[in-house]
Amino acid sequence: MVGVKMAAAAAASIRERQTVALKRMLNFNVPHVKNSAGEPVWKVLIYDRFGQDIISPLLSVKELRDMGITLHLLLHSDRDPIPDVPAVYFVMPTEENIDRLCQDLRNQLYESYYLNFISAISRSKLEDIANAALAASAVTQVAKVFDQYLNFITLEDDMFVLCNQNKEIVSYRAINRTDITDTEMETVMDTIVDSLFCFFVTLGAVPIIRCSRGTAAEMVAVKLDKKLRENLRDARNSLFTGDTLGAGQFSFQRPLLVLVDRNIDLATPLHHTWTYQALVHDVLDFHLNRVNLEESSGTETSPAGARPKRKNKKSYDLTPVDKFWQKHKGSPFPEVAESVQQELESYRAQEDEVKRLKSIMGLEGEDEGAISMLSDNTAKLTSAVSSLPELLEKKRLIDLHTNVATAVLEHIKARKLDVYFEYEEKIMSKTTLDKSLLDIISDPDAGTPEDKMRLFLIYYISAQQAPSEADLEQYKKALTDAGCNLNPLQYIKQWKAFAKMASAPASYGNTTTKPMGLLSRVMNTGSQFVMEGVKNLVLKQQNLPVTRILDNLMEMKSNPETDDYRYFDPKMLRGNDSSVPRNKNPFQEAIVFVVGGGNYIEYQNLVDYIKGKQGKHILYGCSELFNATQFIKQLPAASVLTWGPWHHPPWITVREDLYQVHSY
Repeated sequence: MVGVKMAAAAAASIRERQTVALKRMLNFNVPHVKNSAGEPVWKVLIYDRFGQDIISPLLSVKELRDMGITLHLLLHSDRDPIPDVPAVYFVMPTEENIDRLCQDLRNQLYESYYLNFISAISRSKLEDIANAALAASAVTQVAKVFDQYLNFITLEDDMFVLCNQNKEIVSYRAINRTDITDTEMETVMDTIVDSLFCFFVTLGAVPIIRCSRGTAAEMVAVKLDKKLRENLRDARNSLFTGDTLGAGQFSFQRPLLVLVDRNIDLATPLHHTWTYQALVHDVLDFHLNRVNLEESSGTETSPAGARPKRKNKKSYDLTPVDKFWQKHKGSPFPEVAESVQQELESYRAQEDEVKRLKSIMGLEGEDEGAISMLSDNTAKLTSAVSSLPELLEKKRLIDLHTNVATAVLEHIKARKLDVYFEYEEKIMSKTTLDKSLLDIISDPDAGTPEDKMRLFLIYYISAQQAPSEADLEQYKKALTDAGCNLNPLQYIKQWKAFAKMASAPASYGNTTTKPMGLLSRVMNTGSQFVMEGVKNLVLKQQNLPVTRILDNLMEMKSNPETDDYRYFDPKMLRGNDSSVPRNKNPFQEAIVFVVGGGNYIEYQNLVDYIKGKQGKHILYGCSELFNATQFIKQLPAASVLTWGPWHHPPWITVREDLYQVHSY
């Protein structure tokens, strides 16, 4: 329906496609024309928390206003009747939401109702709405009912997550629980598949699906293949009717969907990072493209003595409109700090030029030199004045990134995150360590207990051979003395023993960073950032496990690691349990989806990888987006001592020999 009717350009990003679909919905499901003359029809938008999360990263309040939205309210808030205004609803078709919607009809809150469901509504729930409309004599007021198939959140042109609300339903913990029943696992898988189906409807393309065997990713693949197949078979109601030639609107070739399980690489989600976006997500409160900072300004003195000032909370949106963010979100942090300083100096130079021109314009007319300067500078001043709005926007972005980068830098210096990052890179790439692990764990000034636990878990996962019991006891004592909770270690220990791995899947190859001397030597002495003592580490591009799996499948490379991946083509009349791809040509477009949760480190690694592949596009998706703190909290609750009845643990199919012959 929606996915098919969007006549966007072939290379349109998923962000553009979802934005177009939302604007169409807000325009009463009629295509939105950008430069249409006249006032928009004024209306109210009613959404639930799911709808709010989908809209907020894509449309600003100003854009909503331009679309005629005067009010946007939560469905379950107390709302006053506005009887002469149409209402656009954007909600999940849950029992609770349907009940409240029916109550709105009975209370005759609005002039007319445009009902848009994020995911497909069942017939029985549709009948409930019809009965409520009949009882309230509001049948004529229900103007339109639409299934929008927009049940996913787009964060970047090339990145999406399934949900923010109730994300524990599809979390790593939920999928890896020991006591999960068949029914509960079906619910988890159906939730993931429903969102992925919505994603492909919006994309307007039917993918070729590849997945590893014996994992949760395989369950998702089987169910998604079945759902796509059933929809394609119903030619009259198919959501992919514009896709009959096999090309779709994505490109001239169908996209590849690679489904991977989080368990193939548990080291990356725990890794300390060094790029801007991933650092912001790791150390600050950052979700749905908004970062929340606490700003305190020292103490204030009163007769009763000094007391801390109240912390002010500030929120900043880091969006595609922000050119600095777009350019530097994947850059190493030292580069970002330097660029902020350069932008600030450039802004000050422009500001000084405007001030200089203003002072010249104010000179007395007798001075002939001044008169000639005046005529020369009138044009310059006119130009400078016309660029003032641009200058003010530049100043806003500089202030924003100065505040965000300063907050990140405070964490780096307080927790010695540069030391952790460099040490973990050496562990993962099997490089000689210049300092003993025990020394870092025992150093009271190096990081939080959680930082120490993350470091040790990466060491444990990456070790060719697990440490001896005596060594392990020594590490455990040091970790306990440092205030660490040992539960995550217990989980990783069970996981590693269960898989009988000889070495780690998350070995990066030789990524060791080149220290460029201390940052303070790089930075100007007048810099806003006091970087004394922080290492200037420059990254060397290496493919992470997820990127390498994608590379094998996208380029049709033969590799023991991916050769037995299952192959699904929903367009084939009969599904076959084959790992032999029918298509032998490399793919131009691919979607990598991590079942069990993803992170910005993997996303950035994929972005860096595809830069060297001209004409190719990659999208990264995950069931939830977590940082290391959120991930480590999920580990103790998941356990591999026993396993739910639906299938054996995903990692049981991992072959030791693959890990021994592969260095990532």
